[in-house]
Amino acid sequence: MRKSLALVSLSLGIAFINSIWSAVAQVSIPLPVPTNSQVQPPVQPKPRIPNIQPSRVLKPLNLGNNCTPRHACLGWDEQLWNQIGKSGGGDRLALLASIDNSLSYLSRKSAIAAYQKYPVKGITHDRVRRSLIRFRELVVNSKSPEELQAAVRREFTFYQSVGHDGQGTVKFTAYYEPIYNASRVRTEEYKYPLYRVPPDLAQWAKPHPKRVDLEGKDGLLGERSQLSGLEILWFRDRFDAYMVHIQGSAQIQLSDGTKTSIGFAGGTDYPWTSIGGQLSKDGKLAANQLSMPGIINFFQSQPQEMNNYLPRWERFVFFQETAGRPATGSINVPVTAERSIATDKSLMPPGALALVHTSIPYPTSNGQMQYRTVSRFVLDQDTGSAIKGPGRVDYFMGSGKVAGDRAGVTGGKGSLYYLLLKR
Repeated sequence: MRKSLALVSLSLGIAFINSIWSAVAQVSIPLPVPTNSQVQPPVQPKPRIPNIQPSRVLKPLNLGNNCTPRHACLGWDEQLWNQIGKSGGGDRLALLASIDNSLSYLSRKSAIAAYQKYPVKGITHDRVRRSLIRFRELVVNSKSPEELQAAVRREFTFYQSVGHDGQGTVKFTAYYEPIYNASRVRTEEYKYPLYRVPPDLAQWAKPHPKRVDLEGKDGLLGERSQLSGLEILWFRDRFDAYMVHIQGSAQIQLSDGTKTSIGFAGGTDYPWTSIGGQLSKDGKLAANQLSMPGIINFFQSQPQEMNNYLPRWERFVFFQETAGRPATGSINVPVTAERSIATDKSLMPPGALALVHTSIPYPTSNGQMQYRTVSRFVLDQDTGSAIKGPGRVDYFMGSGKVAGDRAGVTGGKGSLYYLLLKR
């Protein structure tokens, strides 16, 4: 769905308030995870990305078998059997579907070509494919988190990302697919458009027009825009339309009662600029307000400030209607809630099995968020223009409001591993 970038994290320059922490995998790996549901993850300074050779971004580890307690060790994924806050068991079927999506990708010529150029020694197309097939068998046949963990640690090599500091520290953010109201026609209520790809976009001279040139400071340039006639949908809320630019796809409830969906189709050539970071720099928001809810509250209370801040992200995103197709990653397969991640695909193996160790928020019965440390098997199926270097992961939360609420306050430091069969 990799949109032009994947952050729900308008919040900081480091996405929103996210970041997670790297660790040594042989023993229990404690994380600085808040236990009080009122507490938000700490705001972290933007890390410096070291000059790391692509062939050295992943390092194999010798985990050993002496990690205790087992539930605190890498590979303990209890959500497969029991989803926190939900009835009806775990999400094994979701993980199996995500594995099948990666296997579908790996069957394509584009995947074979991508791995012919992959720089890390020992990580090949054949090994990634065989690893997924074997892991799928283990997921189907294992009866408990402990059984799956033991089998994976016995049969697979864990390749750890060196992170943004060369020491394994990875910064995590989360993204989601929003559901918005929109109209196919412009009205007094629905007046903020999204646009199709200009047919001559590939011939546009660089530097490309900036966001402000294409939609105006107030987002209402309309017929005066060079994009006039390419409108695909209109939104009531300007910030909703802007959020779709960030997320790159959305499910749409149309004003006539029907539904559709839209997805990323192209964009102008400008880097990511964090609006949250800009608000912080200008003293508009304090550090403890740099979450998605904090940013939304700011613009709701001071909507005129959108004219100042939204144009600062100069990139402009174009869309196509996808007729209800689920959110789709950069390798052109559906992304799965809490089982798909986005990374820098110039460095990380596309479609591969990975494991993340991080802090994830879960809603509680009193409407708050409680953070829990997770060790979660995921598939690397997406990317984004803001996801650069070996120290960045964007975690797909799913679709809808709850997913958005969780994504907006996800955060902490953590670690990322890729799992390949030992032989």
